[in-house]
Amino acid sequence: MPRALAYSRATEDEPFSALNITPLIDVMLVLLIMLIVTIPSATHKVSVDLPQGETKALPALPHQLDITADGSLLWDGTRISDAQLPALLKAQVAADTALLVKTDEAARYARFDEILAQVKRAGISKLAFVGHERMKID
Repeated sequence: MPRALAYSRATEDEPFSALNITPLIDVMLVLLIMLIVTIPSATHKVSVDLPQGETKALPALPHQLDITADGSLLWDGTRISDAQLPALLKAQVAADTALLVKTDEAARYARFDEILAQVKRAGISKLAFVGHERMKID
């Protein structure tokens, strides 16, 4: 008996140990194509309701009140007296814009408290403190 025939007979009786992965790859490719086709396209539109009407003027720039180290006041960089401050604060309330308060770190707290009380009495509701971004820890 030839040797090739003996070899083929021996392998017919043994279990087949190699897995044929070709059908598995075919099924995976079909599933991948189906997934790609069923995913909605990325070019969908989102409707946004934009406001219609007249354009409004830009809001007025806020005024800045500076309290210097010696206690004097600056309104937008111009020196003012304590008597002028209430009238400027009333105009600020009428304009309904923000007031920025910047205090020199060498200024006395009593002076800052006095000015802040005047701002409160004037009825200013939009108030921000400027220049206090960093804090010194000794």
